[in-house]
Amino acid sequence: MTKLPTRKLGSSGIQSSAIGLGCMSLSGVYGKSNDDDGIALIREALDRGITMLDTSDAYGAGHNEELVGKAIKGRRSDVVLATKFGNLGGRGGKVADGRPEFVISSCEASLKRLGVHVIDLYYQHRIDPTVPTEDTVGAMAKLVEQGKVRALGLSEASPQTIRRGHAVHKIAAVQNEFSLLYRTEGEETLRTTRELGIAFVAYSPLGRGLLTGAVEDPATLADNDARKRHPRFAAENIGHNLGLVQKVAEISRRKHCTPGQLALAWLLAQGDDIVPIPGTKHKDRLIENIGALSIKLSDDDLAQISSAIPIGAVAGLRYPEGQMKSVYV
Repeated sequence: MTKLPTRKLGSSGIQSSAIGLGCMSLSGVYGKSNDDDGIALIREALDRGITMLDTSDAYGAGHNEELVGKAIKGRRSDVVLATKFGNLGGRGGKVADGRPEFVISSCEASLKRLGVHVIDLYYQHRIDPTVPTEDTVGAMAKLVEQGKVRALGLSEASPQTIRRGHAVHKIAAVQNEFSLLYRTEGEETLRTTRELGIAFVAYSPLGRGLLTGAVEDPATLADNDARKRHPRFAAENIGHNLGLVQKVAEISRRKHCTPGQLALAWLLAQGDDIVPIPGTKHKDRLIENIGALSIKLSDDDLAQISSAIPIGAVAGLRYPEGQMKSVYV
């Protein structure tokens, strides 16, 4: 197994590979997926030194956890296993569920699907505004006491929520969207996580594929690809956004790397407390993403890249308007 550079997850004592693998796309979120191919990809990632595997009970309604569980069978010691609970996505009219009893039952179900005895990093996937954060994190802390969870995380949490949760039990990692495209909330969150000694796990670090330059025409996406609903890919926005990506591509050519590698290298250079978790279904893209760890960027490079896509330059919200109420809560 290849060794990659590692980064600390807060004060938990857990070390993760500097780049992780987001596993959501392996459960049909971005068009058709195949379980055998997904398992092979996860094992390839482990062989190449990736240790952080990120899943959730919401991905494929539990399917993704089962898939990850099959992939890591016999290799548990190679993995920093992260999963999440509480993202209902509108089921029963609710976006999130943070009730203490739901925390406990969700963890038990995830452990069973994953086929493990302990989860390394357990996130509240979406913040439930109807339940005090202190109550939710308090229930999560009990899981740590019981040895079912090693460290706690919050996803799409605002600085205020992070502080409230951390006061109950140390939060090891906060997972929010962060990329060259969407930086306002990410940089605001970083100020809080750094003050508290919390790691920042950046999801969608490639802008859901937009920063790779691979999606030039959203019409080519599969009908069941969730990105068709995302404003950044909408007809009125895509042309403007591809123009921004082209500026990144021009810099990447000078650095002899791909636009995606440049975007990941830029994010990695923002601090050694950041762990990007790009997702993919393809081995070549996996290898490409890992290659970002070898790219060295000077201060001038970083300034040029940041200027190529200024904060707020992207057209389109991070999620469809109705979903924006459930992020950064």
